[in-house]
Amino acid sequence: MQRVWSSYLGHDTQRQAQARQNELLQSWPARQRNDTTASSIMPGRNPPIDVPNLSYTYNAPGSPSSRNDSFGPDSKGDMSMLSKGDMSTESSSVSLSVNYLPSKFSNSMLAYPRNRKSKKGISLEYPKMGGGVEAFRTGEARMGGENEDEDGVPTRKSWFGVRPNKKLRWNKFKWVLFTANTLLTFYSLCSLIICLLIWFDVWSHADVVRVGNRPELVVSTLAATMGIFTATLGWAGIMMNNRSFLAVYTFLLWIAFIFLLVPGYLTYKRHTFNLEGKINAQWSRDLGADGRLRIQNQLSCCGYFSPFVEATVSQTCYARSMLPGCKLDYLRFERKVLRKWYTTVFSIVPVHIVIIVAGLLCSNHVTYRFGKGMMPKAYRLSMTSMAVIMDNYATQLAEQYGSEVASDIISRSRSNLHLDSMPTMAYTPTNKTPYNDTKYDALSKTPLDESL
Repeated sequence: MQRVWSSYLGHDTQRQAQARQNELLQSWPARQRNDTTASSIMPGRNPPIDVPNLSYTYNAPGSPSSRNDSFGPDSKGDMSMLSKGDMSTESSSVSLSVNYLPSKFSNSMLAYPRNRKSKKGISLEYPKMGGGVEAFRTGEARMGGENEDEDGVPTRKSWFGVRPNKKLRWNKFKWVLFTANTLLTFYSLCSLIICLLIWFDVWSHADVVRVGNRPELVVSTLAATMGIFTATLGWAGIMMNNRSFLAVYTFLLWIAFIFLLVPGYLTYKRHTFNLEGKINAQWSRDLGADGRLRIQNQLSCCGYFSPFVEATVSQTCYARSMLPGCKLDYLRFERKVLRKWYTTVFSIVPVHIVIIVAGLLCSNHVTYRFGKGMMPKAYRLSMTSMAVIMDNYATQLAEQYGSEVASDIISRSRSNLHLDSMPTMAYTPTNKTPYNDTKYDALSKTPLDESL
């Protein structure tokens, strides 16, 4: 509650706040009520308890009254109380944290503190500010502290940068992404190595593939390169817990999937539908003299059917050469290579689909914190919502302890303490009683309804 007060008091000086508080305490009506709690705190006397109709009001911008106006009973409905129409018009600017403040922050941070031990064995009790795995527990605060990273792990500064106070842990979504990206990196890297070995003519008969299957080889090289680039971006997003990188990574997985399907489709179509006719047209129209010569040298053949049919003359291929024609050997080679090619590509497709599903489901959950850990706009405190919170707080103090005790508590919490620099410590009451939410239901009830 002290942090809520400090965020509000930053707008006014201490002198203006004290003057406004004095006006508030002097303007409460003289309705009296017996209070057993006040008698237990001050046993020597039982003074009458003043119950205010409304402690604080907030005037909309542009209204004739200002914040420092009197709140006495003489002002009646114009200044001291908000009418139903005013409440309906101003309810849109009141933060939603007004109703949920006691159960979300005060109850979880004060009534249920976390017990932690220091290195010296001394038990330190202080509330956790939120983030990490513990943020999903019942009654836990959702917002992280200033010294917490996006994993919700408290950190400390040293000469070598920021270090965590405890050992970091990966969640199950991050492990799934890690495994999926490892598979993507593995088969993309293997595919790129195989393509490069073919381009550099390292394997036997690799030059035949470079001549006869050049389009398929180019697309396969691009697909492997795209897979390596996508995997590299995925590693950056996983290791840095960057959800923007992981979002682009998930999109690029679809692009890599398309590049993966293209060489498989081309090789399957070439192998299945009239491969012999395609080889006939390729030998006579597309290869040219240089292409036919390279295939003749690799397969040790001469001409297409014989040395007399579309042969390129060389030292081993001439009119009276004893070498057979290249059609049969070239056809067998193409059938074997193309079958292995599309079988390998289509066997990778299910694995790549699993990687896409893993990226879609887990890329936004690489850490347990939702989004960037920022307070939603509807729950951010404003001057209107702070006026409602202060009204509820002052009314509760007056009902329980009386006007004098409430005045003393409020004055000390306002001006005598530096709330921003004080550490927040937990309170451990013996009886953990939940707060009464009806006292904070300021948006559904108006002070005019309560007085009636």
